[in-house]
Amino acid sequence: MHAIHPPLSGGESLFIGLVAAAVVMVPLLGTPIEHFSTMTREGTHALLAVILGLTVTEIVLDRHSEGNTSIVGEGLRVLLVVLIGFLGPSLFGLGAAELIAHGKPTAVLWMLVLLLVLVLFLLGRSFGTFSVPAAIVAFYFILRNAHTGAETVAAYAVAWLLLLSGLRAAVRHGINSGHADALRSRTHLPRRLWWLLWLAGTLVALYAGGKLLVG
Repeated sequence: MHAIHPPLSGGESLFIGLVAAAVVMVPLLGTPIEHFSTMTREGTHALLAVILGLTVTEIVLDRHSEGNTSIVGEGLRVLLVVLIGFLGPSLFGLGAAELIAHGKPTAVLWMLVLLLVLVLFLLGRSFGTFSVPAAIVAFYFILRNAHTGAETVAAYAVAWLLLLSGLRAAVRHGINSGHADALRSRTHLPRRLWWLLWLAGTLVALYAGGKLLVG
């Protein structure tokens, strides 16, 4: 049986959230977070594709925090992968907040390790062949060597960073992203519509996840 870990106080969680917001907003500090967010987004594309019975040929992650997941298939399933996958960081952030609220911060870190292992197996030749193993090692090191309190703080930090970076990506890149172009070409609906859906989704995730984290 897994131990139930008591949550941090609302003030402690809010402080971590404010630090995470500062990290996400500062370009020099936010770059590795943006790359981690891209790993999560492309991992979500791949995971959804596998669940829906599609074939993932490769994932590419470059050093500029851009990514692409190549999928074989057509129709509604591919549309869902592109649409929902963009929300990957926010959805995983919300899931992390839910696990933390139920006293399972360690499960947050294991969830990310498993997602990154999936990404690792599907990686093509790209910068991701260096960054993804490094992220896996970092999370595994925390899980194996950190005490319970440090794991809890790490889980809170990851949840806030995913929620905030998901919103930042929607604001900065959503309307001009390749995902919006792909959806426009498949549906003939404007990119702005998909951007508004992503923006709404990331805002809702941040609000719901923030409430869970702050208590």
